[in-house]
Amino acid sequence: MRLIPVMDLLNSVVVRGIGGHRSQYLPIESVLCQSAEPRTVAESIRTHFGLAELYVADLDAILSDSANLEIYEQLSDAGFRLLVDCGLREPSTAEAALAAGAAKVIVGLETWPLLASLELLVRRLDTERIVFSLDLKNGEAVRGFRDMTSTDPVDIAAAVIEAGIRELIVLDLATVGMGAGLSTLPLCRQIRSFAEHCSIITGGGVRDASDLKAIASAELDGALIASALHCGTITRDKLREAGFDL
Repeated sequence: MRLIPVMDLLNSVVVRGIGGHRSQYLPIESVLCQSAEPRTVAESIRTHFGLAELYVADLDAILSDSANLEIYEQLSDAGFRLLVDCGLREPSTAEAALAAGAAKVIVGLETWPLLASLELLVRRLDTERIVFSLDLKNGEAVRGFRDMTSTDPVDIAAAVIEAGIRELIVLDLATVGMGAGLSTLPLCRQIRSFAEHCSIITGGGVRDASDLKAIASAELDGALIASALHCGTITRDKLREAGFDL
């Protein structure tokens, strides 16, 4: 199972995400390093955990269409494999992020408007370069596609897989940084039941290695982690004790 550290960028520094309340996000305070500068944080994660795949949530792009393309370039040049959520609303933004070094772009339900245009994006960029994020808040979809009547997360997941998506993130924003444990596993199990060939990643609320073991036991392919790394409840030794090969 892939362990994917998350870096939330706001005002071009790494911030700590808490419950989706973005106006309250502050620069990260971490046991791993003394800086909130993106490359320094990324390097500290790689040094402590040996992890070089990162989920970059670019809140500057999501909130104000101001993507941190130079930061993507710096991280990519330093050897990091980036999954970038830059608030996609149109294909040109995805192409700019890929050109700046993103390995894959994340199409978030929060910002992408239409199911039909998602199908077109998959054809334009290739499904291997696209991840869809099923964005939730307290278990409910944050919004629906304008050309789809149902807002049921299971229906949305089925529709995007039908549109050609082969990698799916299930993320509940309300649990991010709250240390409240996993709320998405029942939904992920439902999706897994009909998405045998889709890679499923989940995040929000991961507290420790036992939560990661629960994600692995649900036959999911990856876990997003952030706060637990920076506050020290997940360490490399604890991950190894739990059976994760780092």
